[in-house]
Amino acid sequence: MFGRTDDLSLSRRGFLVGSAAASAGLLSPVPASAAVDEVMLRGIAYRELSRHRATIWLRDTVGIADFSRPSWEPRFFLIDMVGGQVKPFLVTHGRGSDPAHEGWLHSFSNTPNSEASSRGAYVTHTWYQGKYGTSLRLSGLDHDNSNAEARAIVCHGAWYANPDMIGKWGKLGRSEGCFAFPEANLMEIIARLGPARQHIADKL
Repeated sequence: MFGRTDDLSLSRRGFLVGSAAASAGLLSPVPASAAVDEVMLRGIAYRELSRHRATIWLRDTVGIADFSRPSWEPRFFLIDMVGGQVKPFLVTHGRGSDPAHEGWLHSFSNTPNSEASSRGAYVTHTWYQGKYGTSLRLSGLDHDNSNAEARAIVCHGAWYANPDMIGKWGKLGRSEGCFAFPEANLMEIIARLGPARQHIADKL
């Protein structure tokens, strides 16, 4: 997974296929053709909580962004580590990760001014009022996202992440590397995810 180390890689094909079919009916925003493998997501969450056990203080909820999915599909998942529920949301990727604005993340970058998304595990910090209103600070925990604070990579709401963008353009807009969510969903997401919880981004 993070840093492209083979022993940490996870693939949908490496988990129980049957769980995807079982979850399809529970996650109605996700089309059946893009069914969510909840077993895989929970496995990643448990593994990353263990890997960062000294840093993540609150372990009741984990957020995972699966950037192998296009921006017109819900691809950010809040995982209830107590009850096991998985709830999907729309989320943008950075314009530097998709220069032609095709709706797919093509590459990650940790480089300042790249305006790209970074892969890796993050820890959530405090809320603050920024350009897009209430936002949630993030710190990168891996080599591939170590510049998250310097790049001001945060979670925030944005008009270009709203579902009506898909109806107009067939995809969401792009951020400057931040995790931008639909404005109507932002407060639920950051209330459940921060601070001192784990946030993960990768192509799963």
